[in-house]
Amino acid sequence: MAASLVRFVRGGLSRSINPTVRPKDAVTHNQLSAFGEYVAEMLPKYVQQVQVTCFNELEVMIHPDGIIPVLTFLRDHTNSQFRNMTDLTAVDIPTRQNRFEIVYNLLSLRFNSRIRIKTYTDELTPVDSCVSVHEAANWYEREVWDMYGVFFANHPDLRRILTDYGFEGHPFRKDFPLSGYVEVRYDDEVKRVVAEPVELSQEFRKFDLNSPWEVFPAHREPKDSPKLEAGDKAETK
Repeated sequence: MAASLVRFVRGGLSRSINPTVRPKDAVTHNQLSAFGEYVAEMLPKYVQQVQVTCFNELEVMIHPDGIIPVLTFLRDHTNSQFRNMTDLTAVDIPTRQNRFEIVYNLLSLRFNSRIRIKTYTDELTPVDSCVSVHEAANWYEREVWDMYGVFFANHPDLRRILTDYGFEGHPFRKDFPLSGYVEVRYDDEVKRVVAEPVELSQEFRKFDLNSPWEVFPAHREPKDSPKLEAGDKAETK
């Protein structure tokens, strides 16, 4: 009984560790490509590129002006019915002219299919809010505004959602410092929380061969130091 239980546990662990790799399916790939071309033909003014990535994921790159028309089309059209927004996020690529890439992940329960819509913007250009199309985008857009600083025009209540009041900067930007700009603490004298500039109490650590606590044990002795004999080692103990 105990041996069979051990084999069962080991088998379950081995199956859970192995990743699930979706096999290539040429039929699904062709169907997604055809649907992407259909969307591009229906909305040529806004669709800029359509591609099927690895593991059969359909991506449609659109112009920022086409957020509302494209999402409305995908939600209401009979052949799509992408009525569920599963996620809305952003990616910061500072080397690009339009550094922010806005990503919309949609789900169609009717056809058991998913689609990814991508658009772009910079630090100053606002993006149309899609709360009027998908109410689930309300908190998602607030999170993108809080973390990346992307402004969504016509949002019903665009406020920070994760950081504190008066927070400076947007933490998910690649140029945001790891230590932040300010730190908060409770002041007993003024009886409230105060914000102060960050003052690092310690410089970044630099490995030094002269310090036994800054290097690995195998490299604590300088290379030029003479090696001790076996007898000398015994005497030093």
